[in-house]
Amino acid sequence: MPFRFGTTELIIILVIVILLFGVGRIGKIASELGSGIRAFRDGLNKGDENKDTKQEQEVKS
Repeated sequence: MPFRFGTTELIIILVIVILLFGVGRIGKIASELGSGIRAFRDGLNKGDENKDTKQEQEVKS
């Protein structure tokens, strides 16, 4: 059975999380999560660049 959260439930969960961790801690966690996602995307883009460069070198050979 899938869980369906309404607006009220999400607000209650958000309040509980803020009470447990505090606003400053949540901001720090969100910042670190954003940095991790950005690094992951950069890694994927570098992988694509390396793949394109390798294919170009094979075509030239």
